[in-house]
Amino acid sequence: MNRKKLTFLAFFLMVFFFSFTQNANSQTVRKEKKTYVLVETSYGKMKILLYNDTPLHKENFIKLVKNGFFDDLLFHRVINNFMIQGGDPKSKNAKPGQMLGNGSPGYTIPAEFVPHRYHKKGALAAARQGDAVNPKKESSGSQFYIVHGQKYNEQQLKMMQMQRKNTVEYTPEQIETYKTIGGTPFLDNDYTVFGEVVEGLEVIDKIAAVECDRNNRPVVDVKMRISVIEE
Repeated sequence: MNRKKLTFLAFFLMVFFFSFTQNANSQTVRKEKKTYVLVETSYGKMKILLYNDTPLHKENFIKLVKNGFFDDLLFHRVINNFMIQGGDPKSKNAKPGQMLGNGSPGYTIPAEFVPHRYHKKGALAAARQGDAVNPKKESSGSQFYIVHGQKYNEQQLKMMQMQRKNTVEYTPEQIETYKTIGGTPFLDNDYTVFGEVVEGLEVIDKIAAVECDRNNRPVVDVKMRISVIEE
């Protein structure tokens, strides 16, 4: 085979490989479509990214949102420096002072623990019943919480890691996040984190600061309305 033919063959293979790579990359991009939800409250709006690597929780949440399940439900449990919780169907039109937190759509979701999805401020996670009655740590079908949390130093994080017998190992990125942004690291790998607030972190601060009764229910109802945004 002469030099011209070799050169042409090399050029053809290069073009083919480049085209194949570009096509594969475009397919990957299409597969990684991002889905967001918009949580509207009287304190402002929160835009939340739902993670693709927790598909059971993502699909269930989207289904409930599209069915209007969360509309006019309350953030019924609010603890400053910890989290704001909602999703109890019994909270719709609940009477003042009524105990809330036991409602559900009648099913649970298997846990989806992903090591790099952790409880930083703004994390969206699934509430669940305690280990004594729920050893598989299955998530509530509808109740969720958004982390408010607080900041922790490296020594505190190391202590938490030791107390949990090294079942959790914080990466340098996680340590830096917990030091600068804050969160609830003691919940990692115990509750499924399936999204995060990407716009509206200040709304969490506002809701977390409201006056609550002895059951951590806001004295003035904090209602929600949620819609899906696909990009």
